[in-house]
Amino acid sequence: MAKLVGATYGEALFELAVEEKKEDEFLEEITQLKMLLKENPDFGRLMNHPKVLKEEKLKVLEEVFEKRISKELLGFLYLVVSKDRYSEIDAILDYFIDEVKALKGIGIAYVTTAFHLSEAKKKEIEGKLLTTTSFKKMEMHYQEDEDLIGGMVIRIGDRVVDSSVKSKLFELQRELLKTQI
Repeated sequence: MAKLVGATYGEALFELAVEEKKEDEFLEEITQLKMLLKENPDFGRLMNHPKVLKEEKLKVLEEVFEKRISKELLGFLYLVVSKDRYSEIDAILDYFIDEVKALKGIGIAYVTTAFHLSEAKKKEIEGKLLTTTSFKKMEMHYQEDEDLIGGMVIRIGDRVVDSSVKSKLFELQRELLKTQI
């Protein structure tokens, strides 16, 4: 359900940004808001606390964010809090960010390798992804996982390309187990 709530509210926020032609402004504001909320977990606990009245939560929102964020975004936060959906704020904001990046042709790639990659190799992978996808720009996230043994796993959205030695060994093992002697 969290995915559905995040997508529904995130889509509404995205449509508002497109309608107002403020995608870049909202993206910058929401990116900063996400960092601020991450740095202040007590604020989230307050907004999610069941014994704090909605009216008090809305008053806190106004005191904290009035004149610091756009009236559209503040109104959106009011809506989220008044509908008891603040627990989904991360999913909502992430959905919005992903939609704006998709609109701008920015792909987000998560690359996992067994060992550290040089900058030249990272640029090569990014270039290959740009030529094999419809994205104009790639936002690359790299991580290492020794369990892969070799090769790499690339995830862009819901697509995964797994060319790791670990997965190839697993496939080989599965094929060998199927074989009857």
